[in-house]
Amino acid sequence: MTRHFLRDDDLTQAEQNEILDLAVGLKADRFGTRPLAGPQTVAVIFDKSSTRTRVSFAVGVADLGGVPLIISTANSQLGGKETASDTARVLERQVAAIVWRTYGQAGLVEMAAGTTVPVINALSDEFHPCQLLADLLTIREHRGALAGQTVTFLGDGASNMGQSYLLACAIAGMHVRVASPADYAPSAAVVADAEKIAATYGGSVQLFTDAAASVAGADIVVTDTWVSMGKEAEKAERVATFGGYRVDSALMALAKPDALFLHCLPADRGYEVTADVIDGPQSVIWDEAENRLHAQKALMVWLLGKQ
Repeated sequence: MTRHFLRDDDLTQAEQNEILDLAVGLKADRFGTRPLAGPQTVAVIFDKSSTRTRVSFAVGVADLGGVPLIISTANSQLGGKETASDTARVLERQVAAIVWRTYGQAGLVEMAAGTTVPVINALSDEFHPCQLLADLLTIREHRGALAGQTVTFLGDGASNMGQSYLLACAIAGMHVRVASPADYAPSAAVVADAEKIAATYGGSVQLFTDAAASVAGADIVVTDTWVSMGKEAEKAERVATFGGYRVDSALMALAKPDALFLHCLPADRGYEVTADVIDGPQSVIWDEAENRLHAQKALMVWLLGKQ
């Protein structure tokens, strides 16, 4: 059966660890594994603008011996005259996998249901699972075992990053906290899923509205932009609403002295994070950005091996 990666919880803890182990190996020997030699083609589809996702998937497919076919939906039939499932049936006869950076999760679900090649969620409005694999790889590199670590995400809890942090960290056996204004809390359904997963793997899930309380004693502090793509018209309102969740040196001081700071980028310095934190000694954002490449290569190798 074809495996897809649409949400973080499409993986068990053992499978998540397999992919992270693969990523470590691929990072050490970047060109040693080439399952796409031929070369085979991977369709990489973009509904949204991108830097890190575009570069890391294009380079990653090439590293694995393949050819990345970059498709903009603005210049294709997808989402216009053609359904996601029909597009998938066309692509599966010509490509080894489909990567899609899109808006609604429903399109990814439809595409995966209509194809026999792996479909990868490169970002949706609900989840950003590839980013979380990179983040977990980064935490593991700096902290060793993931299980038992406490990670706090601050900002828009209903964002793709807030919700993926809940699921991916629960799978890893971590203690995950999400701090957000009450009106921006994660989906109740996602929280319930994360709580069930955490109970299985020995982690925990907590929601906060108090930023300081959420960061107290944390091993890892994470934030993301307050104004995601498609939310630009809400910028003034969001800046006013999220002001108490800015990660500055005073807030970081409440975490453990050696706490790591992560941000998936791009960052609005002075808004969700101050320059002294994101550019400071606790920040590992450049390792995190690089690890998109290694984690996604590992994911593709793993999914192709399941066919």
